[in-house]
Amino acid sequence: MTTETIDDFTHTTSANLLTSSSSRGMEFYFQCAVVVIGVVGTAANALILYGLVASKQHKKHVLIFNQNVLDFISSLLLIITYALKLCNFYLTGVGGYWLCMLLLSENLIWCVILASRVNLMIVTIERYLKVVHSTWSKNKLRKWMIYSAMAFAWISGFANLFTLTLTTSDVIDGVCYAYVFWESRVSQLAYGIWTFVSFYAFTILIFILCYWRILVVVRRQASWPQRRWIKHRSEPVKSDSDQHHQDNDPCQCVLRYQ
Repeated sequence: MTTETIDDFTHTTSANLLTSSSSRGMEFYFQCAVVVIGVVGTAANALILYGLVASKQHKKHVLIFNQNVLDFISSLLLIITYALKLCNFYLTGVGGYWLCMLLLSENLIWCVILASRVNLMIVTIERYLKVVHSTWSKNKLRKWMIYSAMAFAWISGFANLFTLTLTTSDVIDGVCYAYVFWESRVSQLAYGIWTFVSFYAFTILIFILCYWRILVVVRRQASWPQRRWIKHRSEPVKSDSDQHHQDNDPCQCVLRYQ
């Protein structure tokens, strides 16, 4: 019986080691793939930023420029964070703690990503106002409003996640455990629902409503020239005799004189 127990324990340990090694291998390849995606995203956004600055369009389209800045920073942070995860550091001291809080927990990445989503909603609302309410936007929309909206996007992204990371993450035995230590299951569920509603459901709702109205207005404006052309084609062509008779008509002459 003792021999059988030892054999079972040996087989179980070997199976666990094989499963652990295979999961680590998959995790390694996944992290490498994320680094490659980050490199591609950083290069693409850097090229777009260079084009905006070189053509001096960054002053005209401030919100678009801010969106590309956020995407560039998030891609760069993606490279840094997953490169550090590949190194598999043993975290010690104050430096290890803040390395966990800022990078290994993906705190800074998600702060910038959430700020990017808020800025994308602001871009959508700005497009909606300029197309659907063009007169109001020309008279009422000011630069300080746009810059305030940009600041709100940055602040909302960091305020939403930074405090959460500090309260639910910690370093134990040199390993970073992110978003693990919640006060209760209810608080974790409430935060998940609030994040989904604020940054996913509300964002999709804004996109659908704004771009649907933009599409309606654009199609209506595109159909106006066609309607004028059809109306012009439907009018009867006047002959020279009719035009001469109309010119000699006293009533028409009096109307034109008046």
